[in-house]
Amino acid sequence: MTSKTQPVDPLYNPKLRPIIDKVIEDNINLEGGLMVVLNNLQSKIGFLSAPMQEYVAERLNIPVSKVHGVVSFYSFFTTVPRGKHVIKFCIGTACYVGGINQMIDKAKQILKVEPGQTTSDGLITLEICRCVGACSQAPVVVFDEVNQGHMKPAKFGKLVENILKDEANA
Repeated sequence: MTSKTQPVDPLYNPKLRPIIDKVIEDNINLEGGLMVVLNNLQSKIGFLSAPMQEYVAERLNIPVSKVHGVVSFYSFFTTVPRGKHVIKFCIGTACYVGGINQMIDKAKQILKVEPGQTTSDGLITLEICRCVGACSQAPVVVFDEVNQGHMKPAKFGKLVENILKDEANA
């Protein structure tokens, strides 16, 4: 289930706005600064909302369409908050043929969310990605940026179970 409550946009959050302003200020005169600003904001805030993109464009004096174009082109940028943990399913040819759809079905069964969604507790986001370059280990699922190869539904279930158990004990 996805969360139904919408948090205040980071741009209007008094604790996050100074972070946004500092990232922009530190890179405003840097050649190619847009990519640096977006990467830093993604890293510090977690996502790049539409109002944040508009603000960056205004502050860098560039069209918002250019900012949105960069954000929408690169798959590592996201416009919505992600969960504390991100599970990505590689759907490259080798992984697809190797049975990645079984892992996606298992994830939907366990977590009750679809790819592109986050669990209602904000703990886990499921994502689809293209080739991760580990074709010899297909099918591959990426848990928090760590490739898990030769994935099987039982192994996948155990890894998710471990995340949930670790979070319950944290």
